[in-house]
Amino acid sequence: MFRMMMILHSVIATTLMGMAITAVLAAGMVGIRPIVMAAAVGFALSIPASWLVARQITKLKT
Repeated sequence: MFRMMMILHSVIATTLMGMAITAVLAAGMVGIRPIVMAAAVGFALSIPASWLVARQITKLKT
């Protein structure tokens, strides 16, 4: 399951980071600090999200 989680993490992290950065830029916060913070939050949220998705996929397989 860990290997599947890491594969999913690369896709989920990119998506969540992109969504967070887009939200920050749409809110008008055009500085390096808000953009980096949004990317860090997206990365941090992608870890449990990828674990949950991997767990659900492994449940379907068994």
